[in-house]
Amino acid sequence: MVVSVLEEMRIRSLGVIDDAVVELSPGFTAVTGETGAGKTMVVTSLGLLLGGRADAALVRIGARNAVVEGRIAVPDGSPAGVRAEEAGAELDEGTLLVSRTVSAEGRSRAHLGGRSVPVGLLAELADDLVAVHGQSDQQGLLKLSRQRQALDRYAGYAVAVPLGKYAEAYKRLRAVTAELEEITTRARERAQEADLLRFGLEEIAAVEPRAGEDTELAEEAERLGHAEALASAAAVAHAALAGNPEDPEGVDAGTLVAGAQRALEAVRAHDPALAALTDRIGEIGILLRDVAGELAGYADDLDADPLRLAAVEERRAALTALTRKYGEDVAEVLAWAERSAARLTELEGDDERIGELTAERDGLRAELGALAQELSEARTEAAERFAAAVTEELASLAMPHARVSFDIRQTEDPDGVEVNGRTVAYGPAGVDEVELLLAPHPGAPPRPIAKGASGGELSRVMLAVEVVFAGTDPVPTYLFDEVDAGVGGKAAVEIGRRLARLAKKAQVVVVTHLPQVAAFADRQLLVEKTNDGSVTRSGVKVLEGEDRVRELSRMLAGQEDSESARAHAEELLAAARADA
Repeated sequence: MVVSVLEEMRIRSLGVIDDAVVELSPGFTAVTGETGAGKTMVVTSLGLLLGGRADAALVRIGARNAVVEGRIAVPDGSPAGVRAEEAGAELDEGTLLVSRTVSAEGRSRAHLGGRSVPVGLLAELADDLVAVHGQSDQQGLLKLSRQRQALDRYAGYAVAVPLGKYAEAYKRLRAVTAELEEITTRARERAQEADLLRFGLEEIAAVEPRAGEDTELAEEAERLGHAEALASAAAVAHAALAGNPEDPEGVDAGTLVAGAQRALEAVRAHDPALAALTDRIGEIGILLRDVAGELAGYADDLDADPLRLAAVEERRAALTALTRKYGEDVAEVLAWAERSAARLTELEGDDERIGELTAERDGLRAELGALAQELSEARTEAAERFAAAVTEELASLAMPHARVSFDIRQTEDPDGVEVNGRTVAYGPAGVDEVELLLAPHPGAPPRPIAKGASGGELSRVMLAVEVVFAGTDPVPTYLFDEVDAGVGGKAAVEIGRRLARLAKKAQVVVVTHLPQVAAFADRQLLVEKTNDGSVTRSGVKVLEGEDRVRELSRMLAGQEDSESARAHAEELLAAARADA
């Protein structure tokens, strides 16, 4: 099966590295060098390529930014390749180019296949490409949550399916509980709100306002308040247009227009233009008579009743009392009433809603209990297989008598969910507390690895866990940063041997200070500084033949030219080749 392989990384202005190229290959690659030479920058660089957190402190002093570029061989149809192409990245004959830039100010940019992408996308790809393990990961394995996650990852679908259902039910239960608490704890406030709304709605209902009524009443009040002046003006205008019966000699507009029309009628036949003017004057006469008639009717209909005016003002006062409280005008008052009626219906339905939510909450808690029990059973079954597999791996890592087991337990909690007749605490991942136990030798009681494992033992437990994962949930590349910390002698040889076996299934890159581990590598890279304390292109090189023997001699005795160290180095290489 063809898998993704990290082929090369170019690192510029990162930590002690000025400009260096790290050439990698399939199989087992060991990265060695003096303490402080920059070996860990290889791990840091890969972490940046895979979406790790950017830190301005990583940028080399005096440089504007640090740049890490990587070339990864990605087979057709692989999840990483498909996801990259979905993001618009271009693959160059099955090779994916990845780059990450970190400025001295801390800003970060990522590129994938020649396209600028969010850094988060690199982190997504990392899940399918590389498993990175350093000493911080060993400490992470001490956390109970990480141990549970490791077990769940090993269990696969047996846990993932019920865990997914559990997570959905847990989320809904939290929402229902929050709403129920909000309704019940705010019952007094909601009752007060309902009383206020009810009072306002009753006050509005008593007045019974109509839309636009305030405008109509304002106009009527203005008219009634000036009734005499309006009547007098209408009478004068009517007399000017139609004449005053009490003054037969008076001249009015209607009489003058009629005279003008008669004068033109006699001669209109002689000129079409004058005929048209005559018709227009006739239209004016008709309009004058219409207006005069309407003025007469207006004056007759005008109501100067002071009682009506008082009634109008009283009605306007009632509407004003509403607009002072509920809106700028009657339209807004009516809109407030509509909203408030809906809110009051909601508030008055609290008792019914509380009953519905309580029933749903109880049902969800029962469902959670059943799913939690299913989860626990799946974890218990997987834990036995997982512990047996890790124990078997530890036997290959110079811990032949060590035994690994899991303690899966629950905590009593009266506010929890019922599982197997017990009411236990629950959380987003179920009811189980999962703890990895280690008995390092016969007769020793199983103890939590945080208390029962030394640094070297913890390194081997973590490696054993990862090797077990490689058989069930593999990734193409494993990168270990000093996984052999605290280990020496035979245990170091066994770690090297086990890493070499893991490399038959995946690409393995190990940053190590132990010659027993480096001797098993298919390829060994040396990282060394120049006189000015930086790592340049020539500072990362592939060791072969005599050069590799010299580096292993240095790692063994601190002296490249020690005859005994050279003999031991050659012996290590020969033993590793024979084991392969």
